[in-house]
Amino acid sequence: MAGTGSEQQSLASIGILGGTGLYDIEGFEGAREVRLRTPFGNPSDPYVLGSIEGRRVAFLARHGRGHRLLPAEVNYRANIFGFKKLGVERIISVNSVGSLREDIHPRDIVLADQFFDRSRRPATFFGGGIVAHVSLGQPVCPELVRILHETAVGLGLRARRGGTYIAIDGPAFSTKAESLAYKSWGGDVIGMTAATEARLCREAEICYATLSLATDYDVWHETEEPVTVEIVLQNLAHNIGNAKAVLKKALAALGPEAGRGCDCGSALKNAIVTDPQAIPAATRRKLGPLVGKYLR
Repeated sequence: MAGTGSEQQSLASIGILGGTGLYDIEGFEGAREVRLRTPFGNPSDPYVLGSIEGRRVAFLARHGRGHRLLPAEVNYRANIFGFKKLGVERIISVNSVGSLREDIHPRDIVLADQFFDRSRRPATFFGGGIVAHVSLGQPVCPELVRILHETAVGLGLRARRGGTYIAIDGPAFSTKAESLAYKSWGGDVIGMTAATEARLCREAEICYATLSLATDYDVWHETEEPVTVEIVLQNLAHNIGNAKAVLKKALAALGPEAGRGCDCGSALKNAIVTDPQAIPAATRRKLGPLVGKYLR
């Protein structure tokens, strides 16, 4: 199903971004696929829409089904813009990470609340005649983080609330020198995707939180095996089942979107600095789902 305009509004209220190992999720009722086109190109895959625990959900495989896309090849802007067109107001991301701390063990879940972004990829919707500066002091939704953490702990899982996520482009893992540097900076986990998504979700006024699944100790650890794809996949396979359990229970625990206890949904209220009269008509149309309510 293709969709190009307002007919796609409010088809889902919650988005799930599946990372390495999470290419689908069971339990969808009335599942159907929706293909979207955006001003930023095509999303990674069709969105799968349906209901889980009574909530209208849109699922997207970040790397495409079959894991076709490198982290730097993912069209993050199209993915998040597509969720916005569908009416999504909250996004829960699942991604694999390396641990930079002795006390964050492989197979732990970390709910990072800060990012140090060393990636080099498009991470804004703005430009083309419109400038906006959103606040990123608190880059994830505190309400979503709280609910996900409480859910994980309630299921008896090892889960850490808070932490700094170092983001790199990849696809190669870090050198030992890099890993030790990131550790010395105070990083807690290292990954390749979540920081870009957090920035774009803030610009799109969508709540965002990420379930980071620790798979290894990167390469800084002196007594652990060096990180390999085999180790990552073994630990990730164990964690995916836990992540799915957290997602389903958290969906049931989320309150109504109208009562969100955060200010994520008004991030652009005072962020647009361009005189509305100076914004080109084409840019207004392109970014209508994001800025339309502020430019009337």
